[in-house]
Formats: sequence, C-alpha cells, structure tokens
Amino acid sequence: MKADEKVNILMVDDQPAKLLSYEVILADLGENLIKATSAREALNILLKTDVGVVLMDVSMPDLDGFELADVIRQHPRFQKTAIIFISGVHLTDADRIQGYKSGAVDYISVPVVPDVLRAKVRIFVELHRKTRQLEALNLDLERRVAERTEELRVRADLLDLATEAITVRDLDGRVQFWNVGAEALYGWSREEAVGRDMHQLLKTVFPVSRDQIETLLHEQKCWQGNLVQKTRTGSEVVVSCRKTMHHNGHAILEVSRDITQQLQAEEALRETEKLAAMGRVAGIIAHEINNPLAAITNTLYLVRNHPSLDDTARHFADVAEQELQRVSHITRQTLSFYRESKQPMAVSLPGLLDDVLELQDRALTNNRIRLSKRYDATPVVHGFPVELRQVFLNLISNAIQAMPEGGTLGVHVRECTDWEGNRRGSAISILDTGVGIHPEDVRRLFQPFFSTKSTKGTGLGLWISKGIVQKYDGNLTCRTFHGADGNVTCFRVFLPVTATVAPPAHAEPARQAQPVEAATRQAAMQTAT
Repeated sequence: MKADEKVNILMVDDQPAKLLSYEVILADLGENLIKATSAREALNILLKTDVGVVLMDVSMPDLDGFELADVIRQHPRFQKTAIIFISGVHLTDADRIQGYKSGAVDYISVPVVPDVLRAKVRIFVELHRKTRQLEALNLDLERRVAERTEELRVRADLLDLATEAITVRDLDGRVQFWNVGAEALYGWSREEAVGRDMHQLLKTVFPVSRDQIETLLHEQKCWQGNLVQKTRTGSEVVVSCRKTMHHNGHAILEVSRDITQQLQAEEALRETEKLAAMGRVAGIIAHEINNPLAAITNTLYLVRNHPSLDDTARHFADVAEQELQRVSHITRQTLSFYRESKQPMAVSLPGLLDDVLELQDRALTNNRIRLSKRYDATPVVHGFPVELRQVFLNLISNAIQAMPEGGTLGVHVRECTDWEGNRRGSAISILDTGVGIHPEDVRRLFQPFFSTKSTKGTGLGLWISKGIVQKYDGNLTCRTFHGADGNVTCFRVFLPVTATVAPPAHAEPARQAQPVEAATRQAAMQTAT
C-alpha cells in the first residue's frame, strides 16, 4: 500500500440515519467509506474488500455486534482488523470485557462526539496503512533475498564447475568455502574442510614466510605465487595460487591450479634437451675421432706386418689392433645412436638388443647381474633403429635399476601370435628378478609422469616407449610375478614383423604362440635359481 492510497472504512448499522451521520463525521479523513446495514452485508463486503477499520453498532436485529465480531475474527485475513463498537445503551464492565474478547479495540458511546470519533478512527487508519506498507516492504525484502539467494546459488554452482580449487578463508585461516575443484584436488570433502585451518590441513610450504604473505595481502589486497601442498593421500602437489583480500578485509579468496605435471613436463623437457645436446656432442666427437682413428688403424696394420718386428712385438701389435677395433666399434655405435635414418629400414632385433646390452655391460658387471639371452628367432622389422633402441635401452636400464643387490636379467626373443588382433609377430621379453612392482602401480606404469623411482625418474620413459611401440602397431605390457623364491617382472614388447628371417630348425612350431607371460615366468624363475 502506498502512502497516499486510501484505506477502506466499513460502517455497519441497521439504521441508515446513523450511517449517514458517521459518513459526514469521517468525510474529512479522506478515506473510502463503505456502508452496510446488516451483518450479512458486512461479511460480503469484508470477503471482497481489504478493510482497515470496522465501525459497528452493538445492537443489530440479525446478529449483534459481538457475534459479528466473533465471525470476523475467525477469518485469517481479519484477525488483526481494528473493530470499534458504537453503543447507544449503557454498557457494563462485563459487556466491555465480552467485546474485547470478541475482538474490539475500542468503544464509543452515544451521543457520538465527532472529534473523538475522527481521532480514534484516524489512529487505526494510520496503523492499518503502516502495517500494509510494512507487509509490502517485507514481501519486497523476501523477494530480493530470494533473488540474491538464487544468484549466489548460481555462482556457487559455477564455482563448483570450475576445475581450479576455489576456497574462501577468514583471517585466522579457517575455511569458509570449499568448492568441488578443491575436493577433487586435495581429497577432503567440503564438510571435512570447512572450519579447519586450511594451510595446516594442506601442510602448505610457502616460498616466503606466511606472515610476509599476510602482510602483502593487507597492503596490496592480492598475492600470487606457487605453493607446495599435500593431498589427503599424502602426495605432494605444486599449485599456482592467487590470493585476493575481500573489500571488507574479513575474508580471503584463494584460487589454486595444480601445475605439478606442467612443472614435471618442463623439467623433463630440460633433461631431454640436455640429453639431446650431449648426444650431439657425442656424435661430433665420434665423428672427429673417426678420421685419426682410420689413420692409426692403417699405420698399425703396416707396423704389425713390418719385417723388423719380432714375435713379441708382433703380439703386442695384434693386441693393440684388437683394442683399436673395439674403439672403432664404440665410435660407430655412438654415431648410430645419434644419426637417425629418414626412411624406415630393416632392423634386426637381436642385433639391436646386443648393441644395447653391450652399452649396459658395465652396469651389469657393477651390479653383479647375470645375463640370460635366448633368441629363438631372428626377426627383422622395418622401422627407425634409434627410436627402437631407445625403447629397449629404457626397458633394460629399468630392469638393471630394479636389481641393486644383483640378480638375473633375461632377454628373450621369440615368434608368436597376437591373439587379440590375430597377427604374427615377435615378442621381446625383458625380465628381471628385482624388487617387483606393486599391483596398483602396474595399472599406472604407462601414464605420463608416474614413476616408481621417487624423485629419480621423470615418469616419461615408459610412456614414451609405449607410444613408440604403438606407432609400430604393437603393444607393450607388464606383469609382475611374486613367488616363494622371489619376484619376476616381465616387460613384453610385441612387434608385427613385416620381413623375418626363417626361425631355426629346432624352434618349436605354432604352439609356442601362447601368451608369453607364463613361459617367461618359468624361464626367469629357472635363471634366478
């Protein structure tokens, strides 16, 4: 109701003359005056109209004023409507008490004093107007609160859709808001996190002291940097965090993004660039050594056949020539690692494996590892020798590192059938009797940045190797067997063979094309005993 909106005043009396006199007296109020000559007519008007004040006679023929007031009060809409009784007879205190119980708010006796009647009615009219205005304000406030609540709910839903961890904490560090992104990143649910000290919960490691960051937040209202935190499972994550102080200074918004894998990728890229640079340097050195090496080889050949040498000198010349051939072989190997062919070429898998094993000979000796080679076939694949050498160098290096206390390294090559794709090819198995791999870790071995070597590995070697093998339409799998005599881990590479050398006559026929894991386990366990 607006301030200038008129209030309805209902006048009820069975005598029209009295109604006319009330109308004249109340006309100066400027409100809507409605007349009713019976209780029934008054009830009909009340049901259709919002009435602020009811002015009624106590004595009426069908229903007296008390009974009409009782009926009015029973309706929810009129329980607080002001009712003023007008009585032409003397009322006892009992009558007045009954009137008040029926819902009357005041009494006026006849003869009516116009100023008194106007004053009393004006008070209740203003009270009704203020009540209606307050109700309208309450409705508007409820509407605004509902709209704001819906807006906040939509914002909260949007925050939950964000992949970043979005949190709000007070100045003491206690969590006030914790979105779905924070639940996914850190592992604690919203109910578990709210109310707890966030940085104690996450065991946050700050780049500078926490007090310095809080001081900067109060001065500059924002701070950005990398934090090291721990998840519920205890794993360590690095997050890029942006902190913003709320304008009232009582809360801090933190938006954190997990950059752990990004940093690992950058570190792996730097390591790769270092290795690539070392490879280029090694290739250059090997190339430069080649020329004088050829001259020394020719000179030594001439010296060895010189007639002036006795048998002892000739023997030493033969030894020197053999060692020189070893140096020449190492040089050629170094160049072959660096120089990648531009077109696929025929690659002998046994020869490639022998080259890798020769490079690892020192590591095998130092770690007291026995080598067990079994080449039941001599397959040839068409591909790039450098990347294939990278695959097997990675697998054999991992196997050696898994046996720090010594053991047996098995390298087996055999022809088989990939039953899933019904393809013939070669299976190359790299086995070790080392510490083994936990079953839960086996499922994650080929994921990028996952490593079982703690901080020593980048977690990219197996992922890259699997990608190379898949490029050849092959597959790379892993199995770990735990037995009474120890553990056996087998990495199996299957490569479809496009051009193969016939297998030896003694090789078993197609029944050897069973899944390789059971056979390799038996072979590895035999070599370990």
